[in-house]
Amino acid sequence: MAKNATARYSDILDGELNPKATSQSKAIPGREADMQKNNAGGFSFVMDKWGQFDRFIILGAEGGHYYASEKNVTLDNAKNVIACIKEDGKRAIDRVVEISDQGRAFKNDPAIFVMALAAASEDKAVAEHAFANLGKVCRIGTHLFSFMEAYNKFGKWRGYAKRGVAKWYARQEDKLAMQLLKYQQRNGWSHRDVLRLAHVKPTTDSHNAMFHWVTNDRKHLDNAKLPQLFHVFEALHKDPSVANAVKAVRDYGLTWEMLPTQVLTDSKVWEALLPNMGVTALIRNLGRMSANGVISGLSEGEKLAVARLSDAEALKNGRVHPITLLSAMKTYQQGRGDKGSMTWRASQRVIDALNDAFYASFKNIEPSGENYLLGIDCSGSMFGARCMGINNLTSAEASAVMALATAKVETNYWIGGFNTTMSELKISPNMRLYQVLRVMQGFNWGGTDCAQPMLHAMKHKMNVDKFCVYTDNETWAGRIHPTQALKQYRDQNGKGKLIVCGTSATNFSIADPKDAGMLDIVGFDSAAPQLISQF
Repeated sequence: MAKNATARYSDILDGELNPKATSQSKAIPGREADMQKNNAGGFSFVMDKWGQFDRFIILGAEGGHYYASEKNVTLDNAKNVIACIKEDGKRAIDRVVEISDQGRAFKNDPAIFVMALAAASEDKAVAEHAFANLGKVCRIGTHLFSFMEAYNKFGKWRGYAKRGVAKWYARQEDKLAMQLLKYQQRNGWSHRDVLRLAHVKPTTDSHNAMFHWVTNDRKHLDNAKLPQLFHVFEALHKDPSVANAVKAVRDYGLTWEMLPTQVLTDSKVWEALLPNMGVTALIRNLGRMSANGVISGLSEGEKLAVARLSDAEALKNGRVHPITLLSAMKTYQQGRGDKGSMTWRASQRVIDALNDAFYASFKNIEPSGENYLLGIDCSGSMFGARCMGINNLTSAEASAVMALATAKVETNYWIGGFNTTMSELKISPNMRLYQVLRVMQGFNWGGTDCAQPMLHAMKHKMNVDKFCVYTDNETWAGRIHPTQALKQYRDQNGKGKLIVCGTSATNFSIADPKDAGMLDIVGFDSAAPQLISQF
């Protein structure tokens, strides 16, 4: 219900006269230097460059967000990344390696982009450090091609660059053979391009044979040093029958990427692939295997898929991100992909396994025993744009299920959604994703007031140790800044910490960087529940 004129006049006057309350359309008096106008027109605190750096590595800029285009978000973050590299290139590289290696981001592209910028640095020590760590971020062939695409625009092919790329190819024979055959090209780049451009020298006779095969259009099969996998690959592509494909998969370990396209429609091939399929490949192909009948009720395929998705160690080793699992679950249960015409009958057991895998993908966390208010921004900007790089999840939806990861661990929590008011969200960690999303979709859109969690707690005399707010930080609609509302709550209750889980790669935050009782983290970081618990 809209406020009448008298109420609106009172709010405006209160905001002007109350020294503890400043409209979000203005900077807090005395803090003007620490704040700036966000994309929605409200004033927020400015994050330091390293906080924004982390946001970009974990969230990226793909698709932009509600208030800013992908181009603008990318340019802003690229400038910040360059500034971080200039300030402390080794720190920037080490941070990228840490986040990428731990699987904290749901896409590796931002990390690869930053490694390319660091590798192109005019500071030789920084560039050499980037190339020395290239394989820790660019772990597979497609990662390397993405790096090459970016580096070729920004960098020069000096000696250390060639040595760094050569180090990537200096792998054990079987592992290199797998990389050369499984990931042959991407975005116009191939191993042949890389080997020729970087002038990579082979370290063994076997490597020499493989390099000759790659750079000479698959010739030199007569070379005795060429691994058997290459001979099997070539024989299959000359005679691409289903029987030959099944034998190549079962006897020699060919992956689905190595197989001729025409055999990938046959269920027998996928039945052969499934037992040894990596968990990431499994997740990507659940729909396809359900469409061709490999995964169906009480089938061996269904049993194997559920067992693989229930393997916590496999999820960890595969660096499967929680948001990836959520996106896969939403796509799979709707029975069709976002692109193409393929449809399938979804297995409920597989859906349940994906749901359980979501929670299993977080680290084991000991409950703190503290009282949590989990506030999810449900304003228009959170529903109006998709998660960066994820087509089928909004920021609000992803925030809700990330909040449930904390609720799954903690026993004392209250979950609410807010725009310019706040209401309890009737969701629990025991719900399935579709149930959570159904509740979220019933919440009204509106403006953004990130002070609502603290104001709600004061109004209802709630005993809160930690406020966790999931937001894109584009707050603008309140008559009091969130930090001022938190201080008022502290004055009343003698406690209260604020953890801001940012869901977009901007440099805005509602958390006061000068307040030790406030923390800004990246909302879709797989380590977020642990960081929240330990703060």
